[in-house]
Amino acid sequence: MPKMKSHSGAKKRFRVTGKGKVMREQAGGRHLLEHKSSRKMRSIANDVELAKPDAKKIKKLLGK
Repeated sequence: MPKMKSHSGAKKRFRVTGKGKVMREQAGGRHLLEHKSSRKMRSIANDVELAKPDAKKIKKLLGK
């Protein structure tokens, strides 16, 4: 049986930390920035942990 390929879209969107958490970027940080406060933009800039049920599926796509 050949090795499973990693999902190329998932590779670009998610990363797995050393402890095995799946991290994702937050939405809304790309455009219409003029009206957003700098406080809001700082919070959007940080990655957040993916929900546990979703993380299981994404790990399978990433081959982890």
